[in-house]
Amino acid sequence: MTNSQRKPFVAGNWKMNGSNELVEAFCSKLLSNPAVDIVICPPAVYLSKFSQAEFTIGAQNASEFASGAHTGEISLGMFAEAGCKYVILGHSERREGHYESNEVVARKVKATIASGLTPILCVGEPLDVRESGGVFDFIKAQLDAVAHECGAGYIKNSVVAYEPIWAIGTGKTASPEQAQEVHAFIRKELAALDASAAANIRLLYGGSVNAANANQLFAKTDIDGGLIGGASLKIEDFTTICQAAS
Repeated sequence: MTNSQRKPFVAGNWKMNGSNELVEAFCSKLLSNPAVDIVICPPAVYLSKFSQAEFTIGAQNASEFASGAHTGEISLGMFAEAGCKYVILGHSERREGHYESNEVVARKVKATIASGLTPILCVGEPLDVRESGGVFDFIKAQLDAVAHECGAGYIKNSVVAYEPIWAIGTGKTASPEQAQEVHAFIRKELAALDASAAANIRLLYGGSVNAANANQLFAKTDIDGGLIGGASLKIEDFTTICQAAS
């Protein structure tokens, strides 16, 4: 990372994985790293098991609504009371599997910032878009929806994660050069709204990041850390990734 103003950031997205045993193992073995902001995003039922004095925790999703008849949903206020500081929003598994449109994600980003939590906004393209050469237009539409809903001010209060859908959980990873190209594009798009905020926002890469490839990815100018999936369930691998970010 070449910009010393941007502190490296690594978030572990456990997805629908975990157990009391895994939580206990992380609490006893995961080493803190003052050079990196480290966030653990476990399933909601495990949030209370992490000591807030030692861990920064985040949610994997949240409702755009404050309360009401929304069975199975969890509000941002509830996550704040549980000690969360961050919320992952717009992950492709939510966009594709739960039909969350760009507009829905944008409303969630707005509600998250209003609640005092920080969104980790996920953007990224499927394989057919990558192969057709439409990557930048696809990601621009995702970013534009948030800017339309929230205004430029959201940039100061967010983290953005680029996760190419074709590289999530597949073992395939964008090359460091491919990832940097998209990260640079994202920063340029954000700079058109607020150059100062865009220079300081943390941009993360996600998509089969592991202990072996983290160093090369994080060495790129506009990649400030990672949103880690499968490797975040392995303490040794996750620790190595955090060290790579620093």
